[in-house]
Amino acid sequence: MADLLMDSGAAVRTANVLLRGVGGRTVLLRMPAMASAGDVTEQLGLATPQFQDLELAPVVFRSARATVTEGKATRWELLVAGDAVETLVGSMGYGAAESLFGATFGVLIDGVLMTIESTTASEVRGSAYLYRLVVRAPLVQVV
Repeated sequence: MADLLMDSGAAVRTANVLLRGVGGRTVLLRMPAMASAGDVTEQLGLATPQFQDLELAPVVFRSARATVTEGKATRWELLVAGDAVETLVGSMGYGAAESLFGATFGVLIDGVLMTIESTTASEVRGSAYLYRLVVRAPLVQVV
């Protein structure tokens, strides 16, 4: 029984079921688009930067510890399934989830672009089954 509880595959499946069961939703990671080789306008900085939105699911958007203080933006938590993140890491060619989240411009939730402040991973035997992202709402909407 102890081996079953320590199995990273079981932890990933459990996290997926729990996130979907409590109302898992889909959010979009806004990433810079890949640069095109040989484009002179891009090399000179004349081209408008392009972005791509990548789907991330299942995700739970928590407002449990969201606080608004004067002059500071609201903070929220996103709980993300580990296998969804690992799929994006592999398909985008990043070496680790930290690199993926570091390159991300923000997280698009219900049409609002939020900035990622920090990320942490919950692991079993070195394999992440859940990621916790702390995101910050834009200051414009705090008014």
